Amino acid sequence: MSGGAGPLEALIRAEIAAEGPMRLDRYMALCLGHPEHGYYARGEAFGAAGDFTTAPEISQMFGELLGLWCAQVWLDMGAPGRVILAELGPGRGAMMADALRAARALPGFLDAAEPWLVETSPALRALQRRSVPAAQGAGRLAEVPRGPIILLANEFFDALPIRQFVRAGGAWRERRVGVVEGALAWGLGPPLAEGLPPSAPNGAVLERSAASEAVAAEIGARLAADGGAALVVDYGAAPPATGGGDTLQALRRHAPADPLAEPGGADITAHVDFAALAGAIAAQGARLWPLTTQGALLGALGLAPRAAALAAARPDRAADIFAQRDRLAAPEQMGRLFKALAATGPEQPPPPGFGPGE
Repeated sequence: MSGGAGPLEALIRAEIAAEGPMRLDRYMALCLGHPEHGYYARGEAFGAAGDFTTAPEISQMFGELLGLWCAQVWLDMGAPGRVILAELGPGRGAMMADALRAARALPGFLDAAEPWLVETSPALRALQRRSVPAAQGAGRLAEVPRGPIILLANEFFDALPIRQFVRAGGAWRERRVGVVEGALAWGLGPPLAEGLPPSAPNGAVLERSAASEAVAAEIGARLAADGGAALVVDYGAAPPATGGGDTLQALRRHAPADPLAEPGGADITAHVDFAALAGAIAAQGARLWPLTTQGALLGALGLAPRAAALAAARPDRAADIFAQRDRLAAPEQMGRLFKALAATGPEQPPPPGFGPGE
């Protein structure tokens, strides 16, 4: 064992020594979610001082517009007297805090809404309690009470574990993590006989995320049974792309990092397979709406006038506000790479930003 190995790397090496090379999804799950040494156990990932910045950390406008989206969905549902307002992977709670503040504009919504933050990291749950004291916490969606639900998931699915399959020597082989000359290293497992396209060029890579599809199926089942809506915003290719190519990446202090260096010390993500998510949701009976981009969605929800209003109220910050608007929505920034997937109960109308002409 290398003398410089941290505690999580030591655990990973021990598991490899006992059980053989480790699948990528197991490696990601340990690096991100280990309760003591995992990346999210630290609670220091977000913002300029962390390793990456999500849309809610860029500008309050993102959460505000999604809060108004939720309020309008509730109205379109017939304004039920109780609705679960849930967020998966809420980070430090910034988006939910902004959403609740903006949603006050629709009378009755906050009286009906029951906020829930679904988070596995105890450190992040502590931060969320400070940001959104009115919200209740859960470790899994299954722990959130049943009933009509409006669910948000921003940059949640990209951090769920994936498996990678590489075409080599005319056969598919699964990418694994092993130890070579004292260091963690990539390797390939034995040829696989089933479950993947029968032919592909050598070097082709496919990614699959059973964890993502399981959560998507759970969302679809709840919408089909209880009604409501879900909005997933994340980055990845639009259908018909289905998990092709190597999209695994690690970030440390806003710069690319080696995923195998310092396990637990960097964010590890992969592009979201929206076709797989959509299929898992629809298979449970929920209604899907055409995929759109983050830029198009925010534009339809009123990003430009909101930015103009904020700039007028704070002329000293106008340049920053317009820069934030562009970062969220410009095609060459987050606007095109980030997609928005919406699903509803089977009989519900299209949610805001997903209807005809929007």
